[in-house]
Amino acid sequence: MSEPILVDARGHRCPVPSLRLRKAMEGAPGGARLTLLATDPMARIDVPYLMSEQGGRVCEIVEVEGTLRITVETGAAPTG
Repeated sequence: MSEPILVDARGHRCPVPSLRLRKAMEGAPGGARLTLLATDPMARIDVPYLMSEQGGRVCEIVEVEGTLRITVETGAAPTG
C-alpha cells in the first residue's frame, strides 16, 4: 500500500481543513488514502460528515499534542 496523500491544514479554522481535504480528494483515485493534519477540533466532526457525504470512510483519528491526524479513504471510483 502506498503512502497516504498528506493534506496539511494546521493553523486553519473550520471550514478550511475540510475544504482542503475535499479538494485533495478530487484528484485522487477511488480507494486512495489521505491524511489530514488539523489543529481545529471541529475537524473531528466535519471530516466524518464530509466522508459520509462523499461515499468514503474515516480510517483513523489520532490526536498528538493538539494536532489531529485524520486518515480517510475515498470511495470507489465511479464506473461507466
